[in-house]
Amino acid sequence: MKIAMIDPSLFTPRYDDGLCESIAARGHDVTLLGRPMRETDAIVPKRYRYVPRFFSLGERLRPLLGEGKAGQAAKGIDYLIDARLGSLKSLDGDVVHFQWLPFARADSALLRRLRGKVPLVHTVHNANPYHGDRCASAKDYQALLAQFDTLIVHGEPTLEALLAQGHDRSRIHIVPHPPMRLREATRADLEAVPRSGLPRILFFGTIRPYKGLDLLVQACLTLWRDGHEFELAIAGKPFMPVEAFLGAIRGGGFGERLITDLSFLTEPRLDAHLRAADILVFPYRAIDSSGAFLSALRYGAAMVTSDAGMFGDLPDGVASRFPAGNAEALTVALRQLVADGNRRQEAGAAALTHVVSLDGWDKAAEQTEAAYLDAIERFKARMAAA
Repeated sequence: MKIAMIDPSLFTPRYDDGLCESIAARGHDVTLLGRPMRETDAIVPKRYRYVPRFFSLGERLRPLLGEGKAGQAAKGIDYLIDARLGSLKSLDGDVVHFQWLPFARADSALLRRLRGKVPLVHTVHNANPYHGDRCASAKDYQALLAQFDTLIVHGEPTLEALLAQGHDRSRIHIVPHPPMRLREATRADLEAVPRSGLPRILFFGTIRPYKGLDLLVQACLTLWRDGHEFELAIAGKPFMPVEAFLGAIRGGGFGERLITDLSFLTEPRLDAHLRAADILVFPYRAIDSSGAFLSALRYGAAMVTSDAGMFGDLPDGVASRFPAGNAEALTVALRQLVADGNRRQEAGAAALTHVVSLDGWDKAAEQTEAAYLDAIERFKARMAAA
């Protein structure tokens, strides 16, 4: 089969890379289409092609306009014009597979143009679009989902959400998210993230409201005031105000125990932070699946998560779980790990055991191929009925 994989903004390049390479290894002709590559992008296509198809103008203007409202507006206009008028030549094939839909108005126009030409597949990474912190409404997203022949989800939480929204079970395929391996840290990255003698808690990734950084800061302040010795590292680019959280830590007299790296993290820099951490915390208020969690399992750190989405389905012992949104319960979970080095080691070993048990990219490619075949049959039936 000839597959066009679409991730216009490269929201999940590491996932795209792993899936494209594995599908290509099964003998298929795969092209990943996204924005122009940046110096910070880490993927190196193997077996498949990469085409910088989207946001060409928006990326050229990015150094001038930045990542704020002006830059986002330029990218939105660029994408909308392209979706309505741009050539579809590079989007041909036996299947077009969308990983992300970044701008509902433009996505709708593009899908309408493609719907009569090719089978359409979409991976629903999260049933709640952008976790509610982007302008796209759930209603807009549902309208987009209806245009696809086949949908892919990573697990039961997303499946159940789609069924509750009225989607047909027969066109939804479950393809579990495999663990991912980041590019290794350079010597400079390792030197920039030195270790100390204290246990280190790490919160990493883009910082958004649903991820619960406020809960973690509240829990850490409680533990520090109770006399516990540890560090908190916050590493990732904020997409929300974080000054109040950092100010509360510094104002409380614990600034020397705070490590911040508040910028876009390259994979090697993130690898350095993960190597230096003893406890990894995912205090998310809501989530379907988490590539960040799956990337972090192999580091052998103790894992602390809420019970939202995929976290609620983890086997016992893989992570210390607490009710989503409950800062007091998070404090209890962290206290046990901060105070007991043996418990941290046991929890890290459980995480390593779990990651070995998970299906890899070969299985994901096989399951995705089955979804493609289903989409092709549904497309043929749809065209015959038109």
